[in-house]
Amino acid sequence: MTEQELRALIRESIAKHLGPSVPRSAAAAEAGAAWGEHASHGLLPLARGSDGDGACLIEPAVRCTHCGYCLSYGH
Repeated sequence: MTEQELRALIRESIAKHLGPSVPRSAAAAEAGAAWGEHASHGLLPLARGSDGDGACLIEPAVRCTHCGYCLSYGH
């Protein structure tokens, strides 16, 4: 099973579990648009640097750990 097939299987399983929801366009999904209706589920579109860039966007004195906090509203 390829990674893409596994991802599709997981998405299908989650969709079945959550039930019907508001459909999103592929462009919105690519841009990291909000999942669901609450702001805490959304991801902000942010150009990610390479692992060599190092500095955290929120606290530049420390190295980035890729926690994802800078991509959300922090909820």
